[in-house]
Amino acid sequence: MIRTVLFDLDGTIIDTNELIIQTFLHVLKDKTPSPFAREQIIPSMGLPLDHQIRIFTGMEQVDDLVEAYREYNIARHDELVREFPHVTEVIAALHRHGIRLGVVTTKMRLTTERALRMFGLYEQMGTIVTIQDVKQPKPHPEPVLQAIEALQADPATTLMVGDSPADIQSANAAGAISCGVAWSLKGESVLRQYEPRHIIHDMRDLYAIVGLERDEG
Repeated sequence: MIRTVLFDLDGTIIDTNELIIQTFLHVLKDKTPSPFAREQIIPSMGLPLDHQIRIFTGMEQVDDLVEAYREYNIARHDELVREFPHVTEVIAALHRHGIRLGVVTTKMRLTTERALRMFGLYEQMGTIVTIQDVKQPKPHPEPVLQAIEALQADPATTLMVGDSPADIQSANAAGAISCGVAWSLKGESVLRQYEPRHIIHDMRDLYAIVGLERDEG
């Protein structure tokens, strides 16, 4: 029985896809070895920001580009982000039924909390683990294990929901139950290669996984 549900943020419960793509295109214009397009961004989404920028530019020292990314991203944040369908409904129902909730993300705390507060989700999260809270980010198990420990949960009864291979790998390595979301920009077929226990096509599919009625909330 599932007693704890952890969520990735970007691309899973909050649709920041266009914000991320627009930010990369703006910040890395004329900074990459070859012409840079949105299709090149999608495969690495979910990895730490500095890692992504190194992949795209071939540069080792990327601190200035990381800072430029964060400045532009924050400036356009509220304009471009939105929640995915049924997120508010489902999270409210899970919380109401006593399921412990948390967020595990490779984002910074500032923008993580900003997004959660925008959509009324912050108060329902029992823990938030960001890139700033760990030594080894996803796909390492540390972030998921840290959230499980903070919630005094059991990995065997914890579901980790995410849109990237890194989410699935982190959950599996932590001994948690992995769940991919079919609305991932990477595509369901890519996620299945990493052997998630579940794939959901609608946020309300979580009801059946945790043992609640579909019409809850």
